[in-house]
Amino acid sequence: MPSAKVLKNTQYIELGSYQYWPVLVPRGIRLYTYEQVPGFLRENPYITDGYRAYLTSRLCIKSLFILSNETVNIWSHLLGFFLFFSLGVYDMVAVLPMVGASREDYVIYSISLFCFQVCMLCSVGYHLFCCHRSEKTSRRWMALDYAGISIGTLGCYVPGVFYAFYCNNYWRQVYLVMVLAMTLAEFFAQIHPLYLTKKWLKLRSVIFCSVVAYGLIPTIHWMWLSGGFSSELVQGFLPRVLIMYFLAALAFIFYISKVPERYFP
Repeated sequence: MPSAKVLKNTQYIELGSYQYWPVLVPRGIRLYTYEQVPGFLRENPYITDGYRAYLTSRLCIKSLFILSNETVNIWSHLLGFFLFFSLGVYDMVAVLPMVGASREDYVIYSISLFCFQVCMLCSVGYHLFCCHRSEKTSRRWMALDYAGISIGTLGCYVPGVFYAFYCNNYWRQVYLVMVLAMTLAEFFAQIHPLYLTKKWLKLRSVIFCSVVAYGLIPTIHWMWLSGGFSSELVQGFLPRVLIMYFLAALAFIFYISKVPERYFP
C-alpha cells in the first residue's frame, strides 16, 4: 500500500486501455480527459486523457516535470535542442577547422544551426504552454510553433542551395531569395485570424507541404547542371536528399493520419 503522503500528491488517470497509473503532480495541477478540456485543446480525439489545462504560466513551467500526454513532445524537442547545440559546438570547434572551412562556411553553418535551434525551442514552448488557461496565449504559442517550423525549413534550404549552386552565383541568389520569400509569406499568412483554426487545418498543411516540396525544383536543376544521374556528385548526394524527403513525408503521414493513437487511443 502506498503511504498517505504519496496518495496525497498522486492523481490516478486512465491511459487508454491500460490500468490506472499513479502520476506525481505538483500542487495546483491536475490532468483531464478529452471531454473535460476546453475546445481549443481538443486537437486529437484519439488522445483521450492525460491533458493539462487551465494553468497559469508558472504552473505550465512546473508541469514540465510531470507525466502527461505532452511529455514526449516537450522532452524530445528539448533534448533535440541540446543535441543540436552540442553537435554544433563540436563542429564549429573541431570539424570545420580541420577541413579548412572559410568564413562563409562558418556563417552558413551558423545560420542553419540557429534555425534548427529556434525550431526546437518554439516547439518546446508550444507543447509546454498550450495548456495555458488563456486561449489567446495558447494560440500565440501555436503560431510561434508554426513560425519555428518555417524557420527550421529555412535552415534546411540555406546550406543546401548555397553549396549546390556554389559555382553558379546567379541561380544561388534566385533560389535563396525564393526560399526567403516563401518563408516570409508563411509568416504573413499566420496574421490571418482563421489561420490557426481547425477550419484552415488543410490549408496550413498544403502551405507547409508546398514550401517543402518546392525544394525538388532546385534539386532537379542541380542534377541537370551537375551532369545528371551519371555524375558521381549526384550519385553521392541525391540518395541523401531523397532519404530526407522520405522521412519528412513519413512523419507528415503519421501526423495527418493520427497513427498509432487512432488504433490505440
